[in-house]
Order: sequence, then C-alpha cells, then structure tokens
Amino acid sequence: MAALFLCVVLYFGVQAFEYLEDPLTTVLAYRYEVEQTVDLSGFVVREERVLPDEGGGLLRIQRAEGERVAAGGTVASIYADQASLDRQAEIDSLESRVEQLQYAQDLALAAETTRKLDAQIVQNLMEYRRFLAADRLYDAESAALELRALVLKRDYSDAGNGDIALQLQELGAQLLALRSQSEGSVRRVTVPEAGLYSTEVDGFETVLTPAMLEDLTPSALSSLTADPAAASRVGKLVLGGEWYYAAVMPSDAAMALQQNEGALLLRFSKGVDRDLPVTLHSVGPRENGRVVAVFRGNAYLQELTLLRQQRAQIITGTLEGIRIPRECLRAERAVLDGGGAIATQEQTGVYCMVGREARFKPVEVVYSAESFVLVRSTSEKEDLRLRPGEQVVGSARGLYDGKVLQ
Repeated sequence: MAALFLCVVLYFGVQAFEYLEDPLTTVLAYRYEVEQTVDLSGFVVREERVLPDEGGGLLRIQRAEGERVAAGGTVASIYADQASLDRQAEIDSLESRVEQLQYAQDLALAAETTRKLDAQIVQNLMEYRRFLAADRLYDAESAALELRALVLKRDYSDAGNGDIALQLQELGAQLLALRSQSEGSVRRVTVPEAGLYSTEVDGFETVLTPAMLEDLTPSALSSLTADPAAASRVGKLVLGGEWYYAAVMPSDAAMALQQNEGALLLRFSKGVDRDLPVTLHSVGPRENGRVVAVFRGNAYLQELTLLRQQRAQIITGTLEGIRIPRECLRAERAVLDGGGAIATQEQTGVYCMVGREARFKPVEVVYSAESFVLVRSTSEKEDLRLRPGEQVVGSARGLYDGKVLQ
C-alpha cells in the first residue's frame, strides 16, 4: 500500500511539474455572428380612437385583443343587471352545444373523422401547454375553450343521429325562451370605422399621435404625461396599418442610422417575441447632443396594441468571423533565427496546433468584446489560413512558429 501510494504521488507530481514547466492550453476556434445594436427607450405611437363609454350597466367585451373589427361591428355589450349577464352566459353555453351537436350530425362519423378530431385535440393540448409555459394566460384561456369544444365534439361523435336530433330540438326551445327574456336588457357597443380593437386605454391616445412626431424634441418627449380625461372602459380602436416608435438617442448614432440604406430590425425587450422590420421615418431637432428618432413599421400591428413605453434595440447589421478568446490573440510572430535565438516581428495572429507543432496564422480583428474577439484570416497561403474547428493555443512557454508542443 505504501508503494502504491508513493507511485500515485509521484505520477501527480510529474504531471504538475510538466504543467508548470510548459502550461499548454488550447481552445477550439469556431464561426460566430455578432449583432450590431443600439439601445433605445421610447414610446410606441399609433393612430388611435378612444371608444365612448356610455356608462351604467355591466360591460362584457366581445372582441379579443388585436382583433380586426369592421365598421359597424360590435365590440362589447352592456347588460342592465347581473341576471341579464347570467342569462347571456347561459345562451352562449347553449349555442356552443348546438354548434357541437350540428357538427356531429352533419359530418359522416367515419373513422377518418374521429382521427381528425383526435389529431386536433392533441395539437390543441400542445398549444395550451406552450401558452402556459410562456405565461401567456390570455392565449391559454382561448386555447382551453377551443379544447373543451373539441372534446365535446369527439364525445358527441359516438352518439346516434336520433339522440342528436332530439337534443337539438330541446336546446332550440331553450334558446328561444332565453332570447325572448333578454330582449331590451342589453345594448350593443359598435365602432364607427374599421380597425383593430384594444381594451387598453392609457391616456396617451390623444397626447401622442403620429402627426406630432415630426419636430418632437427630447425634452418634449420625456415630459409627456397621460391625459386623465382620455379614459374608457370600452376600450379603443387602432386605425390604419402603420405604427411608430419614437425614442431619444445620441445625434451621432441617429446620423449613422440615416446613412444606413438597408432595412433595420427593431427588437422590443418584452411584449413581442420577434424582430420587427422598420425604417427610419424622421429625426427631430438636436438638443444637447440628442435627438428623437422615429421608426416606422407596417407589420404585426395586431401584436403591438398593448405596448406603449418600451425599451428596445435597433439592429443595424451583423458581423461574422471566427471566435477565439482574447488571450489567444498575439501581436507578434516569433521564429527561430539562424543562431537558434527567438526573433520577433510585429504581426497580429494566433498560434494553432498543427499536428504537434505550433503554427502562426495571421488574422485581422473584426470585432472585439470583453472576453473574446472575432477575427478573419489575412493570409493568402492556404496552409496559413485560420479555419473554424482548429485548435488555437491559449498559453505555452517559449512559444514560436514551428515549436514542437509536448
């Protein structure tokens, strides 16, 4: 046991000595992409119209957030009392059952139909789980209602046509009685023009409009406050198909964006899970080295109806290169001269392990971060070009071009 212990100690001692004598480390070089971004904080601006609140009664919203409504369409109902609201809930439940029974009656209830329903149920379950995981409770509620309807359809598909016809007759009589009772106890809230419906009224609808963005200064934008008079429990209508994002930024950064003729991408910090294509609409007057830059977009407006004051990033482009740790980058190339001494010459590059030798490969830095750099090869010789997947030497004693690495 003593001899075994001494052998183990001797082995680790030799390994430690070799590491301290020549601490060779290598890392893998790989292709990487970095986005060029500008951080912003500003306001989402839309053409909006607050719907009048007629007051009194119990309000029931009948449109989803961001849903498109035609001119004259109903967005909400106002019920005289709780009994009227409960009666409407019962009518909706009966109408849903009637639709499910008619579905089961109209379709030929073959094996293909039931398989289709089963596939829809499985897909809806997956969507429901995805919405819950993403904390999108509004979408999860809609998916749950659709899932319930699909399950009931699947259940009714096993019933006989005679039973379905009898149930439809009974439900029709109940609906007729309930609708006659609800006459005069409900008012419909309609919209005068087409647009996207939103339940959120924050008071900026009349304060911040597209028409006032042209000559907006940073101080004027930061001093904006919501109008308490612009309030409505009914909601509002988002008009048109364009939206704007007004943000304060340094004037030199805005000038650089003006010279960028390519498309820009806007990434909000929350609320939207995609990058939005935008263009630079206008740049306001300069004030203390800052300006208000206005970006315009015409896509995904239905996903932006709840956004107002937001942090965001403008993506101006991307840089590609080979990623290596910063400590692997060398400012000099070392070689052995005729007398066996190490001579250096000024040249930016990295040492790569080629076989058992260290080979110097010249590179150019295209992007520098705190812990890594992106480089691209500058050598015209094929064997001296740095490629993704090569082992780059991080640390080694007495490193020079052609050194045999142990």
